[in-house]
Amino acid sequence: MIDRRIRVVVAKPGLDGHDRGAKIVARALRDAGMEVIYTGLRQTPEQITNAAVQEDVDVVGISILSGAHNTIVPRICQFLRDAGMQEVLVIVGGIVPDEDIPKLKEAGVSAVFQPGASTQEIVDFILTHVKQTE
Repeated sequence: MIDRRIRVVVAKPGLDGHDRGAKIVARALRDAGMEVIYTGLRQTPEQITNAAVQEDVDVVGISILSGAHNTIVPRICQFLRDAGMQEVLVIVGGIVPDEDIPKLKEAGVSAVFQPGASTQEIVDFILTHVKQTE
């Protein structure tokens, strides 16, 4: 069990300009007692990693609808490892075809939440998995 609030960066990488889902998830995580840092739109993998390092987060949540997940997400995972943050959970939400999920998990993603996933599912996943790694 952790003795502090779970810290989460919610990020929108790439050129995707739609962030309603990211904001809904961020609100749900806050309502569940987590501290959420929302990086805003059009973030680079480097900016997302820098935010995760500076904020000393437990989780990086990536919301991506653009179809660039196979390029952007593995870069974020690699940058986190390079920064010594291999224990950080990386979760992805958005439009991710089933056939792309194994590659993302191989790159270091802990979970992928596709359209229709509930915010409670995301909260429960984080609560369960952060507690196990602390």
